[in-house]
This record gives sequence, structure tokens and C-alpha cells, in this order.
Amino acid sequence: MAVRTVFRFVDHTIRHVPESGVTFEIFCAATECDEDSGPQDEQETAQDWALRHTGATGHDLFRRVATDHARVTRADQEDS
Repeated sequence: MAVRTVFRFVDHTIRHVPESGVTFEIFCAATECDEDSGPQDEQETAQDWALRHTGATGHDLFRRVATDHARVTRADQEDS
């Protein structure tokens, strides 16, 4: 008896969940500097930290991260 496998592919979408907000964080990328802004609710707060850090240390290279939550939904269940 032959075994047969059937695959069913279903379309999905992924979208930002607005009620979860966005978190902003900036990391100093200077060699041997481990400082960062910490998670901030406002982008400007993280940017202000980077500007102050540059003024205090001369470090001028940063990595910026914006984190959000996303929800995956099956295409045939989007309107339910």
C-alpha cells in the first residue's frame, strides 16, 4: 500500500498590532562601548540619549532598533 502525502498551502498575512505599541532603543556601536538608551516608548527619548552620549564620549556610530508586535492571520479568517 502506497503512502500519499497531501500538502495544503494557505495564504497568511502579518500586520503590526497597534495596541501593543512600538519600543525604540539605540545602542552605541563604538569599539568596546556597551552603553545603550534602554527601551523607550518615544523615538525622541532614545535619540536624545544618543546625542548626549556623543557629546560626552565623542562616539558617533549607533545601531537603532524599533520593536513592535505583529499578528499572523490566515487569509480566510481575516474578516472574522
